[in-house]
Amino acid sequence: MDILVTGSTGFLGTALCKQLDAAGHRVVKLNSRNCDLTRQDSLPHFGDRVYDLVFHLAAWTQAGDFAIHHPGEQWVINQQINTNVLTWWQKHQPQAKIVCMGTSCSYAPDTKLVEENYLVGTPIESLYTYAMTKRMLHVGLLSLNKQFGLKYMNFVPSTLYGTGYHTDGRQMHFIFDLIRKILRGKKYQEPVMLWGDGYQSRELVFVDDFVKIMMELTHSKENMIVNIGAGEEFTIRHFAEIICSKVGYDFDKITFDTSRYVGAKSKCLDITRLKELLPNMKLTGLDEGLDRTISWFEKTVQLGPGKD
Repeated sequence: MDILVTGSTGFLGTALCKQLDAAGHRVVKLNSRNCDLTRQDSLPHFGDRVYDLVFHLAAWTQAGDFAIHHPGEQWVINQQINTNVLTWWQKHQPQAKIVCMGTSCSYAPDTKLVEENYLVGTPIESLYTYAMTKRMLHVGLLSLNKQFGLKYMNFVPSTLYGTGYHTDGRQMHFIFDLIRKILRGKKYQEPVMLWGDGYQSRELVFVDDFVKIMMELTHSKENMIVNIGAGEEFTIRHFAEIICSKVGYDFDKITFDTSRYVGAKSKCLDITRLKELLPNMKLTGLDEGLDRTISWFEKTVQLGPGKD
């Protein structure tokens, strides 16, 4: 198949392209270095073939408190990116099925995180802008399907983890930040301080599992939004205790800064639809997934110098 991927060098994009390459697909990989998606004239340069699939993974965001400090930029840049991609798809590649990424933060915190509620209520204030750009992306898919009959899939992931995460200095998602801090605590005997009280909860899905599920549903379904999660969540304290046990660091040395930003208190997706679509779905267990992630982290990521 001929496939185009935006955001190909991101964490998810890298894992996706690896699996697509291994399957023998012809993949055009776009990233911020070879294609500026904020420009209307960027995508036509890659229209020299007829694509079967377009995976739109690109988004201007980072983990942590990034969204708090860049709400205006997030709105403008992500709206530009999404509008340009959808316009190019509709005008130049209407035969392709497009696969887009939603976000769990689009769900209002006071609603059940089920697909029917994706556009219902008000997202958490600190992530409001990014959440709304993802909602608008979904509205774009619905609208282009309704008027032109274009085919899409929209997947809403829980937090992804695994090997191959970016190490370029950007803020890390919580699980990688936990691993980094605890490894530094062990190596340099420096204090480990975590944001919040540690009782906020998160759900994890191994990135390779996510890609396999996404590919299976992309080939078999169309015009749907689907949550992809593990169906269970654990507290930050629980994750920290597991990591401490695996790397040999005393959990009781960890302190918690309740004044720092923590985002949503809980984010566990309802995966009833996913289980109905893939009743035999199997996910990498948390223990195995953390073993593989920590092992990769220790071998690959530079922890930096210790503090004097």
